[in-house]
Amino acid sequence: MSTKNVLITGAGGSLGRACVQQFVNEGYQALAVLSPGKKLDFGSGVTVYNADLEDEKKTEALIEEVVRKHQSIDIAIFTVGGFAMGDISKTTGADINSMIALNFNTAYYIARNVLAQMKNQSHGGRMVFVGARPVTDANAGKGMIAYTLSKTMVMKLTELINAEGKDKHIVATTVIPSIIDTEANRKSMPKADFSKWVTPEAIAGAIFFTTTEAGAALREPVLKMYSDV
Repeated sequence: MSTKNVLITGAGGSLGRACVQQFVNEGYQALAVLSPGKKLDFGSGVTVYNADLEDEKKTEALIEEVVRKHQSIDIAIFTVGGFAMGDISKTTGADINSMIALNFNTAYYIARNVLAQMKNQSHGGRMVFVGARPVTDANAGKGMIAYTLSKTMVMKLTELINAEGKDKHIVATTVIPSIIDTEANRKSMPKADFSKWVTPEAIAGAIFFTTTEAGAALREPVLKMYSDV
C-alpha cells in the first residue's frame, strides 16, 4: 500500500508542527507549507513548500506543483490564521478585511484547489479546518468582532465542502479549540492557569483520528477541544 500524503498549511506554527509530527510518526508523507522565505528542518518524511496563501494564483500554483510531484492529496489540514481583539465600536472595515484575508482567504484559496483534486481521486479525501470558540458564543465573540466573523466564514466553508463532496467521499471537519497551550500564549497571559488550556499535541491527535479508518464513521464532524470545561 502506498504512503498517504497529508498537506499541512501553517506548518511552522505550534499546531501545524504538532500535526506534521503526528502524521509523520504514523508513517504518512507530510507536505508542509510554510510562508515565503521561512525555513524549517522537519527531518525525514516531510517535503517543504513555501507559498503566500493570501495570493490566489500562487496558491493554485502550489497545489499544481504538489499534485505533479505526489499525484494525490489524501488529507489536507489548514492551520494558517491569526487573532485580533476589538469590539464593534473599534473594528473598522480594514480590520475585518485583514482578518478575512488571514483566516478565511488562506483556507478558501487552497481548499478550493484541494477539493478539485480530491474529486478526481476515487477515494476522495479528508479536510480539517480550525474554527474558533467565539463563533459559537456571541458573548465571547463580541470583543473580537473581526476574528469571529472571519472564523464564522471558515466554519460555513466546512459545511459547504461537505455538501459539495458528499458523493465523492470527501469529508471536512472543523476543530474548535479553546486557548491553545503555546509559548506565545503563555507569554501573553503569564498569570493564566495553563492546565486549562488544550495542547497542540492533543488537537493533532484528534485531527489524526478523524482521518483514519477508525474515524471514517464520523460525518461532517465538529470537534470541540475544550480542556477547561
